[in-house]
Amino acid sequence: MSAKVFSEILSGLYENKVIPYLGPGVLFDAKNNLTGEAMPADSNSLILAMNNGQPMAPKLMYEFPRAAMNMELKKGRNFLSQFLTRLYGNTEWTRAAVHEWLAHWKPAYIIDINRDTQLQDSYADEEHTLIVGMARLTASHYRYKIYHYDGSDYFEITEDQVDKRFPVLFKPMGTPKPEANFIASDADYVDYISELMGGFALPEFLKEYRKDKQYLLVGLPLNRDSERMVMSDIIIGAAEHKGWVLNKHPTAKEQRYCKKIGLEIVDADVEELLAAI
Repeated sequence: MSAKVFSEILSGLYENKVIPYLGPGVLFDAKNNLTGEAMPADSNSLILAMNNGQPMAPKLMYEFPRAAMNMELKKGRNFLSQFLTRLYGNTEWTRAAVHEWLAHWKPAYIIDINRDTQLQDSYADEEHTLIVGMARLTASHYRYKIYHYDGSDYFEITEDQVDKRFPVLFKPMGTPKPEANFIASDADYVDYISELMGGFALPEFLKEYRKDKQYLLVGLPLNRDSERMVMSDIIIGAAEHKGWVLNKHPTAKEQRYCKKIGLEIVDADVEELLAAI
């Protein structure tokens, strides 16, 4: 990463003009407190964890939502929720360095597509607003819940109760706390993305806040349709130069995609960002 690009990104981050968008790569150094094993975060490791360490058929190993859909059909939707709650809600993990950095900085708005609780833990000593993505609801088109954290507990609130003085944590793919809700299977993604495209998966105040902002995508591969489609709809309204993607080895597909939508690929990874900071 060149010093000029890094300076521009860092200035934008600390001025809350550049929004951090966290992918599985930010958890590269989080480990199980008891076993020392790495936290399953990316697609491949999640599939293996879900299937007792055994690989699934090649067509299912392609992407976690596809494998999760297969397991949902076999074992039911509750199986996925229980698996993800056990993995991220009931297992103790060491703190990731990225989240230690965020705990000191506490940006005003941050997007985290991981399903663990480390981001929430980074704000555990500060009031904040939590927005959690939802899928396959029958009573409403809206695909999110909003919570206020008062410094000790979460309480579900409505959009008109949001206090805009506090930081906003957006967990589109879910979290085990304060209540377990996850977007995991293909069916979840289809429903969520459909309502995201229709404007029902983001509160109105975030649609206003995100206008003309830029983004820093950290630890997020863009070689799978599910993650690209979620990201592209979440950042609608961004500046013409939508921001940056940290990626040392982008595929041709990723290069074409980033050029098309206005994201600049930076030849750096998460560890280099941390070292530079």
